[in-house]
Amino acid sequence: MLLGPRRKTWLQTTGIAGILAPLFGFTFVGLAIASYPQFSWVDNALSDLGVVPGTTSTLFNFGLYLSGLFFFIFSAGLFTYLGDRILGKIGSAIFVLASLSLEGIGTFTENSPPYHFIFSVAFFTLMPIALLLIMGHYAVSRQKRMTVFTLSVAVAAALPWVLLFLFPYAPGVAIPELISALAGATWVVFLGYKMIREASDSKNA
Repeated sequence: MLLGPRRKTWLQTTGIAGILAPLFGFTFVGLAIASYPQFSWVDNALSDLGVVPGTTSTLFNFGLYLSGLFFFIFSAGLFTYLGDRILGKIGSAIFVLASLSLEGIGTFTENSPPYHFIFSVAFFTLMPIALLLIMGHYAVSRQKRMTVFTLSVAVAAALPWVLLFLFPYAPGVAIPELISALAGATWVVFLGYKMIREASDSKNA
């Protein structure tokens, strides 16, 4: 695929953002957890870290905001990368909304009801929906491996919440939050790498 110079730079930049988004997000969340020994994976939500006074809340909320910013940049690039098919466009647009929801979680903490709850539900709902739509894009495009991969990630992102609703396995929601976020992060990093690689291959063509 031959790309113009601006498109190459755009795909490389947004692909890098896709790799950085979960890197920053999980790093800062991990630092926040390390700074607060009382945190429990069973009893707490990750967002509980966002209201702990001092270093913990600063690390957590800044990490989500920064991750959401890079996620937004990646989502904008994804809109271009997936081409003109309507399912890809809609899926990318929903990813943009998911990235804004992630920033909302870091901006409106648990001390800001009902906004925090709304943004949290929006993020963990919009992400698998976006993945399912993009899976449809790959299916229509007859890209079997990407179809299976994207569907698998969408299921992995949604399943912990379905199971928690049907069989409450923990009083807190930190576990499904982590599993769902890890699933989505895996897909974002892989797509970010593909965007960078395809832009580089086009440069060398």
